[in-house]
Amino acid sequence: MRRVAVAILLLVPLAVWVITQPSTMSADELPDYAGDAAAGERVFWAGGCASCHATPVNGRRAKGDDRLILGGGVTLESPYGTFHVPNISPHADGLEGWTTLDFVNAMMRGVSPDGRHYYPSFPYGSYAKMRIEDVIDLKAFIDTLPGVAGTTPGHELGIPWNTRRGIGFWKRLYLDAGPVVEVSDPEAELGRYLVEGPGHCGECHTPRDALGGLVTARWLAGAPNPEGRGSVPDITPGESGLGDWSAADIEYYLETGFTPEFDTAGGPMVAVQENMAELTKEDRAAIAKYLKALPAAGRHGGPRRDGHAARETPAQA
Repeated sequence: MRRVAVAILLLVPLAVWVITQPSTMSADELPDYAGDAAAGERVFWAGGCASCHATPVNGRRAKGDDRLILGGGVTLESPYGTFHVPNISPHADGLEGWTTLDFVNAMMRGVSPDGRHYYPSFPYGSYAKMRIEDVIDLKAFIDTLPGVAGTTPGHELGIPWNTRRGIGFWKRLYLDAGPVVEVSDPEAELGRYLVEGPGHCGECHTPRDALGGLVTARWLAGAPNPEGRGSVPDITPGESGLGDWSAADIEYYLETGFTPEFDTAGGPMVAVQENMAELTKEDRAAIAKYLKALPAAGRHGGPRRDGHAARETPAQA
């Protein structure tokens, strides 16, 4: 009996080590494809890379061409601690020297070139749904941008969140490359890809469970603001979401930032809308068609229809 107990004590840590081992693609799994920087620019805007990685200017969000200066520096407050967004410019302090395989594994598997798990504040849970060719195009575009010197501080996380190895358990529970919602219409399918993959809309608009995984049964139904007070709106076509918005209304909002009531996008959605405005009309139409094709959700956290996050409730204040 004693030997059995000793064996269990030895095997459990080994099993945990194996289960939490980072999983990566091999070079053999990559397509024979060099990447297209022009196509990668579309992926860049669809993915909202600048929203987090563009270096703030005088303490404010980067605008215009400054959105292409990817030195990092934005901080993301969360219930788990503070995340500092890194430099992803083609500089020695950023992604210079990264191979295509390094980049694909970071984007789609959440694994660094030195084999460590990335925290899912980097939304690889959504990027895992992307086509590998699009990820390679994105790298080709980023490689054309200015290199920026400088690194950002390490993340400030408490126990147990500061143990990266534990992210291996999280990935086994939540990392899924399959679609969240199946659609049959080709235009809606393009919208599904843009929303669920590079656009990573679910990362903010979908509620999370106690471990920080997306509750896909409430897909895009609105959620508490992951960075603090208030809530992020329901964007399904129900009464509490975009039920009164036509597909044309959604397209126009993504292009201009104006709601059907002629209010404007506010808060973090401003940067998202500016990214969407860089896409083609066809892309925005596809996104609108997908959102209108979703099952309507019930009310969640009182989202408003005016383009802003909902007001704080007394419990959130």
